[in-house]
Amino acid sequence: MMLRFGHRGAAGYEPENTLRSFKKAVELNVDWIELDAQICKTGEVIVLHDTKVDRTTNGTGYVEDKTLAELRTLDAGKGEKIPTLEEALDTIARKAKVNIEIKREGAAGKVFEIINRYVRDKGWQWDDFLISSFNHYELLDFRRLTDKVKLGAVIAGIPIGYAECVERIRAYSLHPSKEFLNQALVDDAHKRGMKVFVYTLNETDDIEKVKKLGADGIFSNFPDRI
Repeated sequence: MMLRFGHRGAAGYEPENTLRSFKKAVELNVDWIELDAQICKTGEVIVLHDTKVDRTTNGTGYVEDKTLAELRTLDAGKGEKIPTLEEALDTIARKAKVNIEIKREGAAGKVFEIINRYVRDKGWQWDDFLISSFNHYELLDFRRLTDKVKLGAVIAGIPIGYAECVERIRAYSLHPSKEFLNQALVDDAHKRGMKVFVYTLNETDDIEKVKKLGADGIFSNFPDRI
């Protein structure tokens, strides 16, 4: 079965990484909601893709230089605020599983603390989460904290040895970009017991091509097209 990942919620329909976008993804019946996590100046885990707020809000500057209170004053689109990871999880409310992509070095511990709390106190399961990152050292740090959460290694290229590069972290899945996807990479990942989830496909012809290569899941801003 081809798994449908709502990329940054349903970013083709609503402002990315906002509660509004996550609600739309739930409405579209996605299997997974992908969102981006990083830490602001006051230590909270907030949901935003870029290191700066310029592209997705009406503000300017680096996330790491802003307090949560300062980030709250910004408009993230259609009047939405930048959410905390907890607010995102409360909004999704286990109506989809959650792929948390760690965007900033040093965030693994704080993300783990939040997941652990939601499993312990709020009825979530370890299996509801998938932690991914381009920074495979962050994934290694996360793996040292727990064996209970799936890890997904994001790559933007074709590494030597294909999926071999992420065996050390015992990755559950490999997340290649559509530009670098080929049959050999898919086959090698499958041979090593990994799933292949491909980002980010919004056109139906791209989606069909990836399906034919045997990928296991697709990230899309328009997840209803998968």
